[in-house]
Amino acid sequence: MKFDRITIEPGKMNGQPCMRGMRLTVWRVLDIVATYRTRERWLADYPELEEEDVEQALRFAANALDEAWLDEATQQSVAQA
Repeated sequence: MKFDRITIEPGKMNGQPCMRGMRLTVWRVLDIVATYRTRERWLADYPELEEEDVEQALRFAANALDEAWLDEATQQSVAQA
């Protein structure tokens, strides 16, 4: 899966995944989407945030959760063997 809008720079935001090199983390984008009731509201407060940023942040988080779940399931299988 391609995440061309998500950047990770060790010297920026403690190396957290950010949107397009900005100081806007993927975590913050997810929080914005969860907190604001409408797209118009978050666009008004975060005009630098684009629809594609939100879509990629959601896919990135889903991908990370899927990988974390698979890692956990694999560890449990190994521990039971």
